Amino acid sequence: MPRRGIAQSLRDAVTPARLLLAAKTAAAVGIAWLVAPLMPGVTDDYPYYGPFGALISMYPTLMSSARSSLQTLLGLAVGAGLAAVVVLTVGPNLWTIVGAVGLGTLISGTGWFGAAREYIPVAALFVLIVGGSDGEDYSLGYVTQTAVGIVIGLGINLAIPPAPLGAEAIDRIDAFQHRLATHLDDIADAVADSWPPEHSSWDGSAGALAETSRSLRAALAEADESRRWNPRAVWRHLDTGHAHERLETLDEIAHQIRDIAGCLGDTIWERPGALPLDPPVVEPLSTATHAVATALGDDQDEALREQASQAVEALTRVVHTRSIDTDAVTGPGVLTAMHLQRVLVLLGRGPEKEQAA
Repeated sequence: MPRRGIAQSLRDAVTPARLLLAAKTAAAVGIAWLVAPLMPGVTDDYPYYGPFGALISMYPTLMSSARSSLQTLLGLAVGAGLAAVVVLTVGPNLWTIVGAVGLGTLISGTGWFGAAREYIPVAALFVLIVGGSDGEDYSLGYVTQTAVGIVIGLGINLAIPPAPLGAEAIDRIDAFQHRLATHLDDIADAVADSWPPEHSSWDGSAGALAETSRSLRAALAEADESRRWNPRAVWRHLDTGHAHERLETLDEIAHQIRDIAGCLGDTIWERPGALPLDPPVVEPLSTATHAVATALGDDQDEALREQASQAVEALTRVVHTRSIDTDAVTGPGVLTAMHLQRVLVLLGRGPEKEQAA
């Protein structure tokens, strides 16, 4: 992993939200361990499942915690039920264990149990192997203690609800927009550089933009979920609808930038199928790309967007003139001008501009 990637991973691990989740998880596990021996009947023989239930109930959002906890309890109950049928009939042996685990695996494929689907065959296996002839008592202790731990975990999550994640998601979208602008600047520098350019990272990193966009969509979906059933969301009125629209626009802009990078990369590195870039087009192409990058970096400044539009128009005129003079299509110039113009159109119709219109 690159050094920068390691540093980012470490920062992600110690965000306020993750630190709060870690503290609540540790507290829930500790409380469950104290409560588990106090349970009545045979259930106190299996106190270790109390902390297990607390652990699996802790998720970054209340909604995901509640949903996962319910699915886990259902999965455990179904798995324990399969094992109970075996214990009450033919008893555990090689073939009944194999059959119960196989059937549990098939049931887990129904999609009814979400992320907890794997607990069905696991529960059946534990009851039959660990519980053995005492499978009924083990099942009761297993499910009950896990349920107690889950209740404790959910209680702590409700008492100390996580902060809605909308602000963090919007910050990441801001960073994505600046990354796109920087990428365009790098392309402009590479085109104006001596060929082949000394730095080619802009060419290889274009594909990473799509992965960033996908991760941002997931972050926004988690931010939306973090508001559901969350008391802290009541007084933090942060609508992510605008953020979704903005990400759609930036995603389309990223497509345009990847096309520019691909075409110019083919030309610079003389890949198969590349079209030559007419030398007189290089300077206006680099200037226009820089101008659009500047406008993208501050999309609220209409003056910057107007300057970028003029630079793209100047590029278009040069491309047109050179096409006539050389009786040839200046492929990279035409394609770049088209995509830069498309970026400006997308910036001009962004959510803020539509609301102001």
